[in-house]
Amino acid sequence: MLCVDAIDRNLLDLLRNNARLSYAELARQVGLSAPAVHDRVGKLEASGVIRGYRADVEPSSIDLGVTALIGIVADPAVDMEDVSAALQGLDQIESCYFMAGEESYLVKARVGTIGELEQLIVQLSRTRGVARTRTAIALSTTFEGRPRPLLS
Repeated sequence: MLCVDAIDRNLLDLLRNNARLSYAELARQVGLSAPAVHDRVGKLEASGVIRGYRADVEPSSIDLGVTALIGIVADPAVDMEDVSAALQGLDQIESCYFMAGEESYLVKARVGTIGELEQLIVQLSRTRGVARTRTAIALSTTFEGRPRPLLS
């Protein structure tokens, strides 16, 4: 993996807060030339430090107003990779974390209605390797996806 220095961390902070900044603006803020910044960002992308760029869309504006956190207890007799692959195949699941403790996975799901959430929970309960689930529905989102500053 690429060794990330203070300038790279500064670039990463800037991009995490606004990935649409131009190379010229990034260069101005970190004190380098635009070609030097272009080269550094390219290396961060090629090495996998920067995994991608995406639009942050308000979920309710695209009819995904219900957010649920679902804890999944996996059947120990089933290969965890099979369970993981099944979870990855469900479009309603936005994030999936492999956990320590009783629950094997914690997923964040977004759906349009409570009825759609019910369908997802039923689908999960019928998934080979899922022993049981526990669901919490978010009433609102205070904040999410907030990038932690890399520089102190």
